[in-house]
Amino acid sequence: MKTQEVFKSSTRRITIILTVTAIILSIPLIAMQFSSEVKWTLNDFITAGILLLSTGLAIELVVRNMKNGTFRTVLLIIILLALFLIWAELAVGIFGTPFEGS
Repeated sequence: MKTQEVFKSSTRRITIILTVTAIILSIPLIAMQFSSEVKWTLNDFITAGILLLSTGLAIELVVRNMKNGTFRTVLLIIILLALFLIWAELAVGIFGTPFEGS
């Protein structure tokens, strides 16, 4: 029975990750209906979806596999910091890479 409980717990967390990703992606989709200042293309939604899903899955792996609280916290902060830095670079180009936003 323990294997089934772990599977249900993992399935539940993956479902939460997918739901949160969809909710976050719906924000600019809804904003595009009311404002001409939000202009996302299909590529923007795909890129944001990949970034959010990979971050959510990375957090899931750390939470599932790391038992040491301090090390786990440091890894989670690094993952979230990477998400925010990549998102900012893609949005406005804070580092001046070829991937910067316009």
